[in-house]
Amino acid sequence: MSGNPNSEKTYKLVMTGLMMCLVTMAIMLFKIPVFQGYVHLGNSMMFMAVMVLGKKNGAIASGLGAALGDVIGGFAVWAPWSLVVSGGMALIVGLLMEKNKKVLGLILGGVFLVAGYYIAEVVIYGNVLAPMAGVPWNIGQYAFGIAIAYILTKALCKTPAEKYFAIKAD
Repeated sequence: MSGNPNSEKTYKLVMTGLMMCLVTMAIMLFKIPVFQGYVHLGNSMMFMAVMVLGKKNGAIASGLGAALGDVIGGFAVWAPWSLVVSGGMALIVGLLMEKNKKVLGLILGGVFLVAGYYIAEVVIYGNVLAPMAGVPWNIGQYAFGIAIAYILTKALCKTPAEKYFAIKAD
């Protein structure tokens, strides 16, 4: 960046929109139907959004991208939940990553995501037992997202792009 405050704001705005789009596309293009919903690769792009943008803009891109993926994909009832759960997960992960507690951030972010979607299913379906079937899928989707994001981050660290990361990769 040139040090120009307007340039910094423009960069953040453009990158937030780009990461939001990547989250949406990862949700839309890579879906596996399960039970009453689907699993997707959106979490991998959410982790990338946090790495590139930091906690605040990473959470915005993650929440809005996930909600938009739900609306476009025909699951609009999930959009408000995805906005809060995915955005909250990204905020937790980003906050702890910025404090150099990456593993703790990933664990607590995963707990928040799984618990958040469990609560969403209880409210949407009106049953506390049926949503238990989705818990392993949410855990698997989250873990797979971490693995994909790790591979992508390691690849990007070998390019000049890493200098733009808000959170440096290990």
